[in-house]
Amino acid sequence: MSSDFNRGIMKFEGADSPVAIAISAVLLLGSIGFLLWWAIHSAYAL
Repeated sequence: MSSDFNRGIMKFEGADSPVAIAISAVLLLGSIGFLLWWAIHSAYAL
């Protein structure tokens, strides 16, 4: 019986493993942080 996590967008095996969740969380937060940094530096370019 497969877990509920394998039914969504991430349909590969092991999509609900802690390592996969940690990697995707780091990538997501890192890209959001980079976009915020870029937006601030673009808006207040001196």
